[in-house]
Amino acid sequence: MTDHLFSPLACRGLTLRNRVVMSPMCQYSCVDGLANDWHLMHLGSRAAGGVGAIIAEAAAVQPQGRISPADLGIWDDRHVEPLRRVFAFVARQGAAPGIQLAHAGRKAGTPPPWQGGQPLSPAERGWPDLAAPSALPFADGYHVPVAMTEEDIAGVIKAFAAAAGRALAAGAQIVEVHAAHGYLLHQFLSPLSNRRSDRWGGSFEGRTRLTREVVAAVRAVWPGHLPLWIRISATDWVDGGWNDDESVELSRELVKLGVDLIDCSSGGAVPDAVIPAAPGFQVRFAERIRREAGVATGAVGLITEAAQADAVVREGRADLVLLGRVLLREPHWTLQAARALGQPVPAPQQYLRGI
Repeated sequence: MTDHLFSPLACRGLTLRNRVVMSPMCQYSCVDGLANDWHLMHLGSRAAGGVGAIIAEAAAVQPQGRISPADLGIWDDRHVEPLRRVFAFVARQGAAPGIQLAHAGRKAGTPPPWQGGQPLSPAERGWPDLAAPSALPFADGYHVPVAMTEEDIAGVIKAFAAAAGRALAAGAQIVEVHAAHGYLLHQFLSPLSNRRSDRWGGSFEGRTRLTREVVAAVRAVWPGHLPLWIRISATDWVDGGWNDDESVELSRELVKLGVDLIDCSSGGAVPDAVIPAAPGFQVRFAERIRREAGVATGAVGLITEAAQADAVVREGRADLVLLGRVLLREPHWTLQAARALGQPVPAPQQYLRGI
């Protein structure tokens, strides 16, 4: 039987009710990293809207790893209880709750988008230094980061593992490691941002070391019956940068370390990359990694139509689709897609008489 958008998907001991996943999207709505009623409404409404899984926005594993001071956090035990409330509601609606573990590195310390894009001063952001593999700013006008020491790197690995433990305590059923979009792990992967000559840079092995060690540390504390995902930028879209050949090779290594699905995005390493954005423009990366690395993949990027999303799964190009902006525009997209595709509509019983 051919898999389709509304086929269940088994991943370790977890079964998603369908192949629609809400992509992590920063909301810039926290104080001290604490989830609140906005997150309950934002994530809960999409769970009631029928998605198979919800990956909560990038949660900083260290306070200085926040994209903005208003980011979600998971660096402290205080963050567990507010997330538990949100995740419990998501699960009661039939969606699997998940969270993305992240560190922004040299891209940390900016205001929420609606407050402008200029980096904040140390006083405004609340922490003094930006961490990165090398002392290279992201762009003109950005602060020069501090090249991380061995001690700094060890601290980040430990922080990711501790964050995974808190995610479990909060009731998450999926954790996704964020190694994309020019944030810290991607900064180590890309030759455009990693100019180190020690064991954390240079060769493919050196540049991928931090990602591999973070994944191993997270997998060591994340239960064997629950899935571990990772988001990567499959290419930097720049000559001499990280590319899709390396993404295939990295994915093969990550499978050995216990990763269950590669979430295939792209770009973000440098501000001047020319990205050929168009409907489904990143699906080819998910298809290639799935085929050549022998691992489940998720396709993301301008997937907006039910038939388009269904075809990605039916054609074996990816195992699931992650939707972002279209779910911001329409929280009940999944219910509408099910009806359009002639599938049972995964609506809450409270809605059944009205749809």
